[in-house]
Amino acid sequence: MKEGPDIAYIASLIGDPARANMLTALMSGKALTASELSYEAGVTLQTASSHLSKLDEGGLLRVRKQGRHKYFSLANEDVAGVLEGLMGLAAGSGHLRRRIGPQDAQLRHARVCYNHLAGDMGTQLFDSLMAQGHLALTGDELCLTASGEAFVADFEIDLTALRRGRTPLCRECLDWSERRSHLAGSLGRAFLRRFEELSWAKREPETRVISFSREGAREFNQLFAPGRLMP
Repeated sequence: MKEGPDIAYIASLIGDPARANMLTALMSGKALTASELSYEAGVTLQTASSHLSKLDEGGLLRVRKQGRHKYFSLANEDVAGVLEGLMGLAAGSGHLRRRIGPQDAQLRHARVCYNHLAGDMGTQLFDSLMAQGHLALTGDELCLTASGEAFVADFEIDLTALRRGRTPLCRECLDWSERRSHLAGSLGRAFLRRFEELSWAKREPETRVISFSREGAREFNQLFAPGRLMP
């Protein structure tokens, strides 16, 4: 008998089309009810409940009860990272479930990946932080440098509070549309929250799209200029 992690079990949970649709819907970072997820999956509520039980048992979901309702979200960023990676693999292999729609360009430009910025603007953020020396790779580990700590503090992100949490501070996440890295971890989440606080960006209802205002895009591009190098 083979030993080690049972990847076939996890793959079978994700591989069912209805469950894959549910998990993809939860990539917005928003907790959804069984009814909402049944609609996303195109199945009955009873069938959706069965699928959700399997995903919960498999450790892919976090379930919270509030009043008479149960709310489902992805268990953690590890699950989101696997899903984003699979999306990139599927897109790169030409396995698309539908034709490109009017929202596709918006999703590729800027979207939420669980709780951080993805798409073209997400990879631009990552590339700029790397080019300016604020992020660095030590072996396979992504680290915030001393200049990065100063930059984050100037941007009014509480680094001390982030480090108190259990989530890794910096993580690379492979962007499915750009096929390059964007920033995940608690710092990636904090940057997106800060963009929203500054009214640079907002999440579009019922979608993963993030829209930047004209002023917000200008400020973003000034601070995170593509290919910007250290002075």
